[in-house]
Amino acid sequence: MKITKLTTYIVPPRWLFLKVETDEGIVGWGEPVVEGRALTVEAAVHELEDYLIGRDPFLIEDHWTVMYRGGFYRGGAAHMSAISGIDQALWDIKGKALGQPIHSLLGGKLRDRIKVYSWIGGDRPSDVANNAKDVIARGFKAIKLNGCEEMQIVDTNEKVERAVETIAIIREAIGPHIGIGVDFHGRVHKPMAKVLAKELEPYKLMFIEEPVLSENKEALRDIVNHTSTPIALGERLYSRWDFKQVLSDGYVDIIQPDLSHAGGITECRKIAAMAEAYDVALAPHCPLGPIALAACLQVDAVSYNAFIQEQSLGIHYNTGNDILDYISNKEVFQYADGFVSIPQGPGLGIEVDEAYVIERAQEGHRWRNPIWRHADGSFAEW
Repeated sequence: MKITKLTTYIVPPRWLFLKVETDEGIVGWGEPVVEGRALTVEAAVHELEDYLIGRDPFLIEDHWTVMYRGGFYRGGAAHMSAISGIDQALWDIKGKALGQPIHSLLGGKLRDRIKVYSWIGGDRPSDVANNAKDVIARGFKAIKLNGCEEMQIVDTNEKVERAVETIAIIREAIGPHIGIGVDFHGRVHKPMAKVLAKELEPYKLMFIEEPVLSENKEALRDIVNHTSTPIALGERLYSRWDFKQVLSDGYVDIIQPDLSHAGGITECRKIAAMAEAYDVALAPHCPLGPIALAACLQVDAVSYNAFIQEQSLGIHYNTGNDILDYISNKEVFQYADGFVSIPQGPGLGIEVDEAYVIERAQEGHRWRNPIWRHADGSFAEW
């Protein structure tokens, strides 16, 4: 079998899909994207295409190695996301050719389903609380929300109190046993992260995510002394080498590699195993489409330390299209009792509705994240 063609589709709301074709008619799908940089990653995919055409799609480890090491310059969001989508598609091809789900080729699943959480949003604490109650009524056992709006490197107690008020109202609304993940989104710097972590301690959070930006990860050394809440981080790390110091430093309890950013199935499987050796949990980042989610579930299936999966069904970013719109077997993501089932079909286990993908690619997108500014006019992290 030989790879014959790579086709990319930029589709709403903010995704990039990849189809890899072979001379035997077997097709694989991947999701290589950086949110807000879809065109950049699309170009990177087609640069890697030059090497892949005419090669055996089964040689995934070798292809990954060449795509990563063969260009001299390596790593970073665009390069690793391009590799990620190609890697997903090659695994999809291999699974389909052998009639097996990818997790079977990775040693076989050690779980049938995995817990999921749902994003919630709202403009006021009362709105957020009501949205949280609605999500719980749909069967979810865990939620996640942004912990604050823009926050300067040293900010006011009023900002802290507003953030804490929101979490307090949510906790009261949904009771003591529902998991709450609070995402600081890298918006908070070390001085205020210490304050927020301490103030949120009474609300028994499932985790605090990105309390500081990944490039400021040394600040975690001080933040962990102000809270017993698990610290999660990793959506802006792109390889096992990026995760190496995070794990060896020992300040992170949960890692969140994104299978569309951190080298795909091949690399994230290795990252998960590294984390297991440090007794660190795995919760893959995935506010993306159905291909990315299917890839995450393959790694979740074979990773002992995986405990929860992000998914984007109904997320506030998904305007115009949602994750089920692009697949024919919509029942594959079976949500029940706060869990989602591991797909059992060959390859990724999903059937991409190619005609609909082509239709929506005619519209495409130019999604960009918001640009925020503080009251003094300086740039604020979104």
